[in-house]
Amino acid sequence: MAVLIQVRGAEKSYGHQRLLDDASASLTDNVKVGFVGRNGAGKSTLLRVILGEEELEKGEVIRSSQLRIGYLQQHDTFLPGESALEYLMRDSGQPDWKCGEVAGEFEIKGTYLHGPVSALSGGWQTRVKLTSLLLKDPNMLVLDEPTNFLDIRTQILLEHFLRNFDKAALIVSHDRSFLQATCDHTLDLTRGKLTMFPGKIDAYLKFAAEQKEHTEKVNASIQAKQKHLQKFIDKNKARASTATLARSKGKQLERLQMIEIEAELPTAAIRAPVVQPRKGPAVRMIDLSIGYPDKTVATGIQLEIDHGQRAAIVGDNGQGKTTLLRTLVGSLEPIQGSVKWGHHCEIGVYAQHVYTSLDPSETVIEYLERKAIPGTTTQQILTVAGSMLFRDEHVRKKVQVLSGGERARLCMAGLLLGTYNILVLDEPGNHLDVETVESLAEALNDYKGTVIFTSHDRHFMSRIATNIIEVRDGSARAYEGGYDGYLYYINKEIEEGERARHPSKHPAAASAKSASGSTQPSDAKQAQKEMKTLEKSIKALDTQRIELTAQMETCNNTAELERLEREVQALEMEISAAEERWVELNAMEF
Repeated sequence: MAVLIQVRGAEKSYGHQRLLDDASASLTDNVKVGFVGRNGAGKSTLLRVILGEEELEKGEVIRSSQLRIGYLQQHDTFLPGESALEYLMRDSGQPDWKCGEVAGEFEIKGTYLHGPVSALSGGWQTRVKLTSLLLKDPNMLVLDEPTNFLDIRTQILLEHFLRNFDKAALIVSHDRSFLQATCDHTLDLTRGKLTMFPGKIDAYLKFAAEQKEHTEKVNASIQAKQKHLQKFIDKNKARASTATLARSKGKQLERLQMIEIEAELPTAAIRAPVVQPRKGPAVRMIDLSIGYPDKTVATGIQLEIDHGQRAAIVGDNGQGKTTLLRTLVGSLEPIQGSVKWGHHCEIGVYAQHVYTSLDPSETVIEYLERKAIPGTTTQQILTVAGSMLFRDEHVRKKVQVLSGGERARLCMAGLLLGTYNILVLDEPGNHLDVETVESLAEALNDYKGTVIFTSHDRHFMSRIATNIIEVRDGSARAYEGGYDGYLYYINKEIEEGERARHPSKHPAAASAKSASGSTQPSDAKQAQKEMKTLEKSIKALDTQRIELTAQMETCNNTAELERLEREVQALEMEISAAEERWVELNAMEF
């Protein structure tokens, strides 16, 4: 393998913090590396050094003469009013036919290609930027948090692209699921040191945990031996007959050195409000239409969320996830229909960018005292603050000096000081590092109340979601079953090219596509023909589901069982889509 980039003895500091401390690593061609580390560890700094935007204080970065870096920028580089095609031609220097051809790989066609790029959602703009990178023919992609604010379908499309990209990549991300799906190696930056692991992120985390456990066991053994030798020395050093032996044991004791273990970095210990479990519907949406005075986003919503469920609201950017949440909590009036909450529902809300509305002059402790319910003691408030890493003098820090991650943790701490039995969370993981998001997932799994939430973090969604509500194409529908089954279903859509408007390889998928409004029967004969096709598809899918269910009953392999469960859930979703289309056709009048 050819080395494209080599970092040697890198040193870099900001103030008193040592970001890079004699750090070294090599990046080779054809290897995709997931770059991980705590917030503030120095990952973005090292990326800037690799890109030549910053200098090291000591050490060097050696770049191959063959290196061609493609860097996915987080900020926009579009000119006012230009179309996606015009941007691609300007940025890559390639002709329009070539730009259009490569853009098609990311489903950028029609108005998405020829309309103003500024009108596209963040996910579609990211597709445009990726197209431009490919047109420059890089042999190493550098991606800094590429999944931030991307909808699920665009994330999965990006995964498919990276798996098919046969060159090198260095990807910074907090999304474990994304790294697991795309990267074969893991680069960790902790306390200024770089560690390259020849395996995926899950294997690395398991390896790191096992190494720590092994070191602790070795240290325990050394400590026991030290005590034994010290006891022998104390007992025998004064005796003439055993003094020589005691001195020998003393030399052995000097040679016994325990392996140094770095102290654990502080991690948030989130505790959800303690509430009594309840049964029955928590909220009903009755013939609900949502949106704004000048735009209706979705109509005809008939959904129920039961107490105790953790319902994930999903959908492409701009389809209405946040609009639905805002309507549920009453910050946006329904255009039509109603939202009915059950009796004695106490609703706590964590909204996107809520941290930007904090009073900058307030201190951490003042904010928490204001948010706490009457009767909460100072010690209880300090305990919650400490669990979110606000300890000692940090509780007296003013909001204006807090980072985005600290403000997000502060808002979460204020929410947890309540007695809410309903939590509505809009992107709760934004600006939180991996460890804090993991702690939040554990807390929500233990929580006895109801959670309604959105998130772009698939690992987080998979951990906690009990059911899925998808907002798409002007409506909202519920998917019973886990998030993994929903992802499997989307993967099949992308693989079969439905989103790219190619002919489907699966009859039920084609039927589901029709249900979304892509095709409409022109007369009764065509409708009857489609209904017969649907009936055959439903029967075939149901046979597959029964066969897979039978396999599950005799399966003893955990990984295989999980795969079968995902396939069954996906089949059930396809059956549901086909059945809905059949009912729709059957109700039509011609």
